[in-house]
Amino acid sequence: MDVLSDVITVARTGRPRSAHVRWHAPWGQQFASVPGSAGFQVILEGHCWLLSPHAEPVQLNAGDVLFLPHGSGHTLADSPATAVTTPVCSPNDAGLPGPYTSDSVDRLGRGGPATVVLCGSYSLDPSRTHPLLLTLPALIHLPADRVRHPELHAAVRLLATEMGTPRLGTGATVPALLDTLLMYILRIWLAEQPARDNGSWAAALNDPAVTAALHAIHQDPARPWTVAKLAAEAGLSRATLARRFTAMVGQPPLSYLTWWRLTTAARLLQTTEAPLRSIAVRVGYTSEFAFANAFKRAHGLAPGAYRRRS
Repeated sequence: MDVLSDVITVARTGRPRSAHVRWHAPWGQQFASVPGSAGFQVILEGHCWLLSPHAEPVQLNAGDVLFLPHGSGHTLADSPATAVTTPVCSPNDAGLPGPYTSDSVDRLGRGGPATVVLCGSYSLDPSRTHPLLLTLPALIHLPADRVRHPELHAAVRLLATEMGTPRLGTGATVPALLDTLLMYILRIWLAEQPARDNGSWAAALNDPAVTAALHAIHQDPARPWTVAKLAAEAGLSRATLARRFTAMVGQPPLSYLTWWRLTTAARLLQTTEAPLRSIAVRVGYTSEFAFANAFKRAHGLAPGAYRRRS
C-alpha cells in the first residue's frame, strides 16, 4: 500500500457512519464537536450556509464537500439570517453524524425549499493517528468542480444514489464509497497545497525523493533500514535526504521508521490474533524482548496488556 492509503488504514477504527438528511427551509443545525473522529458534509441538492462566530458565512452549493479532520463543531443553515435554535446534534441522534450512528436515510424538517446533505463521520484511534492528519486544518472546503475534480464528483454521485435509494448490497457499498470519498478529499487537498520546502506533509508527498523514502518504509518496515539505504531509494545523498526528510516530515528518517513500526504493531495487536513474536518480526524486531520494551516506551503498555485493553 502507498503512504496515503496507510494513513487512512492505520488510524480508522470500525465502519464509517453516514446519513442522508433532507431539511426544508427555514432550518439550522449545530453539529457538536466529536473528539476522536473526522466528519464530512456533502451538499447533494440545494444550497446552505456554513456559519461560524469567528468568520464570515460561506455559501455551500450542490456538490460542495466539507471535511473536518478533527471532528470540529460547526453549524449549517438555510440562510445566515436563520436563528439556529435546534439542539446541538450529538452522536446519539439517530441518522445524524457521529461515531455511533447507523447508515440510514432520514427526513427532517418541513416547509420551504429542500437541502439534501450527506453527512457522516469516521472514528479514529488517537494512539494511531498519523501525523499527516494532525497537520490538516480544522476544516477543508472543496467547492464542486466537475472539471478539476471529476473523481470526487463521481464518488459523490454514487454515494447520493446508494444513500437515496438503498438496494441489495448498499450496506457493503456505502462504507467502501465513503473510504473512496475520504481518499479523494485528502488527495485533492494535498495536491493543491502550495509547494514549499519545509514543515509540510503536503510538500513531502509531492516530493519524489521523500515520497520514495516514505514508500520504502511503509512497504517493508521490517527491513533493517539505514539512512544510507533510504537515501539510495530516494536517489539522494544521506545528508540531503536526512535534511529534506526531517524538514518536511517533522522527524528524522529513522525516528519515523520506529514510529511507523510501533504504530503498525499497535494496529496488528488490535485487529489480529497473531503471536507477539510474529508481530515483532513483521515490524522489524528480531527479539520479542526488544520489541516489548520499544512498544512500552511508545504506548505506555506492554504489547500483551495493550491487546487485552483493546
